[in-house]
Amino acid sequence: MKAILIDKQTNALHWSDVPNPVVGPEDALVEIHAAALNRADLMQRAGDYPPPPGCPEWMGLEIAGVIVELGEEAKKKSSWKIGDRVCALLGGGGYAEYANVKYDMLMPIPKNLSFEEASAIPEAFATAYLNLFIEGGLKAGDTLLMHAGASGLASVIIPMAKAFGARVITTVIEDSVIDRIKHLGADRIVNSRKEDILKVLEEERDAGHPIDVAIDCLGGSIQGKCLQYMRYGGRWIMIATLAGDITEVDLKKLYVLNVRLIGSTLRSKSPEFKAKLLATLVENVWPKVESDEVRPTIYKILPITEAEEAHAILQRGENVGKVVLKVK
Repeated sequence: MKAILIDKQTNALHWSDVPNPVVGPEDALVEIHAAALNRADLMQRAGDYPPPPGCPEWMGLEIAGVIVELGEEAKKKSSWKIGDRVCALLGGGGYAEYANVKYDMLMPIPKNLSFEEASAIPEAFATAYLNLFIEGGLKAGDTLLMHAGASGLASVIIPMAKAFGARVITTVIEDSVIDRIKHLGADRIVNSRKEDILKVLEEERDAGHPIDVAIDCLGGSIQGKCLQYMRYGGRWIMIATLAGDITEVDLKKLYVLNVRLIGSTLRSKSPEFKAKLLATLVENVWPKVESDEVRPTIYKILPITEAEEAHAILQRGENVGKVVLKVK
């Protein structure tokens, strides 16, 4: 089969021959139709985010396709059948024609989604659910702050939070993006280059909307100053630090407000945790996907052979929603 490999000399991506997967007893072999990109792919390419042990060296955390082979234990322990349309969360290896997936890492494709749309679900929706509800404990009536509203993850987190009854504030850095993300349903979109986010959070707090949950992929010097505007017992969840690793925190305000500062990554969670998370996702979120309350937002679909350009789109930060590679 073929997969996208990274040239060790030039760091370029190329569509190359690799060994076919060997299907283990608990595995399903999935013929991949589409694979979605994540910022973690860029980090892996840069050498900063290695795949877990036992995963292929090539990138790709979420795929959609068709089961073409099942191991004997997978047949016994699950109801999956050859020909089932599935999407899957991977430790790596999605930029390829086929992938081995343990049976409990598979999810049925929601009835109203294409392969391309379904490939944009597993990592993004699992990360969203993990941070909104497991780490964040979000409930109806809460206020969520989601930074980087134009990101692929925000395109899932914002409508998911709204579908479960939350008020959502999000940030962007260009006015031109605002119209492009209005369909996500955020209650307030803040251009952080024109508005002081600290004044915005103070205004929201004074209007009765202190932040209950923040999902932050930026960090940087401003992050520590925001904590004072959270609700008592609020949860600030760090998932990346694109704006800088270092901040200054007033620890007294942290403990007086009982604020929880939480670091969170999905990839580091155990396979058992991920399997339970995916089952919960199918049970609680799939009905909202099939009723069109929550849908993945696709920015662009490119053929797998144009993975280099797909990565460049993410590097330039031009996408609003997910970039997807069409494999078949």
